[in-house]
Amino acid sequence: MRSSLGAVCALAVLATALSAGCQNAPGGVDENGRPAGQRTVTVSPSPIRTSGYGAVFLGIDECSSFGRTSFTEVSCTGERAAARVVARHDGTVRDGPRCPATTDFVLHISEQRPASDEDGDGAVPRGYACMRNLQPPHPGDPGGGGGPRTIVGDCVYGLPDGKVRETRCDGKSENRPGYRVTSAVEKRSECPASTVLYVQLGGSRPVGCARPA
Repeated sequence: MRSSLGAVCALAVLATALSAGCQNAPGGVDENGRPAGQRTVTVSPSPIRTSGYGAVFLGIDECSSFGRTSFTEVSCTGERAAARVVARHDGTVRDGPRCPATTDFVLHISEQRPASDEDGDGAVPRGYACMRNLQPPHPGDPGGGGGPRTIVGDCVYGLPDGKVRETRCDGKSENRPGYRVTSAVEKRSECPASTVLYVQLGGSRPVGCARPA
């Protein structure tokens, strides 16, 4: 479908990885040095309102297409659909709820006040959408090497400055895995004796226990 019910333009990334990341380092980065799993967009909704997709911009279970410079809300049954919204929140990632563990990336939506919008009040609130690719790869899966969160099953590699970053556990990415997060606990003393690295995960069990991969 070619309805332009939610065109969005990509801006620079405004936030770091979602309350996650490896100890002594932020989350993974992409080939351009930007935080992995993060995309910032500006909403420019159409003045036409309909039911179904587009009635609420990037609502839960709605889909977006991918492009180098823009992301458009599209029908999930269309050939342009690439990712689905698994959670949607107003406000900022820093102050809002965390995305689901296997989120592949996050779309940050900048506040706009167009003449017409999805609910007719003249404003599209600032928020963020937690996205899951419709087809593999899924970098947010355990061992996937990306996504906005570091979770149990993920792997990391060491940097020359002593920091670590996430990488794929299967060894198929540029950086081979050095450690795997095997469990999540409330405090370091609860990690097993085989633990050689502590990884910051956030949430109710913020400490990841990692051992050689």
